[in-house]
Amino acid sequence: MSKLYVANDPVLGRVEYRDRKRWWWLLSVVYPLIPFVGIGAHAATGYQILLGIPLLISYGLMPLLDALIGDDRNNPPEAVVPQLEADRYYRWLTWATVPLHFVALIGCAWWVGTQSLSWWAVLMLAYIAGTDSGLGINTGHELGHKQTAVEQWLARLVLAVPAYGHFTVEHGRGHHRFVSTPDDHASARMGESIYRFALRELPGGIRRAWQLESQRLRQLGSSPWSRHNTMLQSYAVTAVLQLGLVVAFGWVMLPFLAVHNVVAWWQLTSANYVEHYGLLRQRGANGQYEVPQPHHSWNTNHLITNLALFHLQRHSDHHAHPTRRYQSLRHFEQLPQLPSGYFGMFPMAYVPWWWFKVMDPRLMALPHVGGDLERVNVDPARAGRIWERYGRAAAA
Repeated sequence: MSKLYVANDPVLGRVEYRDRKRWWWLLSVVYPLIPFVGIGAHAATGYQILLGIPLLISYGLMPLLDALIGDDRNNPPEAVVPQLEADRYYRWLTWATVPLHFVALIGCAWWVGTQSLSWWAVLMLAYIAGTDSGLGINTGHELGHKQTAVEQWLARLVLAVPAYGHFTVEHGRGHHRFVSTPDDHASARMGESIYRFALRELPGGIRRAWQLESQRLRQLGSSPWSRHNTMLQSYAVTAVLQLGLVVAFGWVMLPFLAVHNVVAWWQLTSANYVEHYGLLRQRGANGQYEVPQPHHSWNTNHLITNLALFHLQRHSDHHAHPTRRYQSLRHFEQLPQLPSGYFGMFPMAYVPWWWFKVMDPRLMALPHVGGDLERVNVDPARAGRIWERYGRAAAA
């Protein structure tokens, strides 16, 4: 169930590393099929409420398992990382996940289109399908950071499922450049609720992606409206897929897909919100922001949700080394640490007073912040109230 990697280190000599999570990464592959658990339960019993089982698993069981099993702080030695990254098994897992996102959406649409479901059951299954396609954005995130043509195309394909074809452009060339600065609409500010954050993040992502892709194409002598536009390539697949579902299963697909798409986008917004909340890169004497460091992202080593998300939650190392593959991402000491995995943090973010109560003191206590609001990305709309509370505390 594991594989031994051996390398020679100039300082340590012979280094051995056994990846004991090698087969457990299959959880990331099969997790997109979770809607079929609810569909199967409904088919077996006739109870429509059981369609909601995937929500109980994601937001109940997964955080509980994270709490019970705890953190995984294991790191692969750097000497074996080249072997680990070259092992094609790990990338085959991400490739195999792509068609499963299509299967999940088509399966949910088929159940809605062929069963006599009440309106609330249709909306619930649309919501579940949307959260599932939000995982597709995570798969696209892992693939989109890689430089091979195959993985770039697979990223566009999987992002077509939730109609989020602009993500690779926006994330790689926009968010990673401006992360944890006031200039980044995908980095949440201290005191900013997720709902106010969404009003910046959702339209800002599409707008910046179009600007970046248009600029790239013009430099190549092409029109932004040409077939070379990677955003339009992905959106074209979206149109074929979702119009095909309407043709196959009728007009009920219109509200179903509308809810599905918005919820999938909301999943990405939720991840962006928790990943950089309040963190701030400092400006140097030349006015330029410092290079992104691991402490500019919130990290979590909770084992179970990391196994279900291709290590997305080791976000600190990812932003410091964006092309590093998921199986090689590392834990560092003294990083901003979330108290739970993402499946536990999302519900907290949806209740702003709860989020602020937990996260604001944790943010201010970070070693590199040291209670200094000058080292925090503060929401201008809440700056007065935040400075009144935490500025006085720091002065005392």
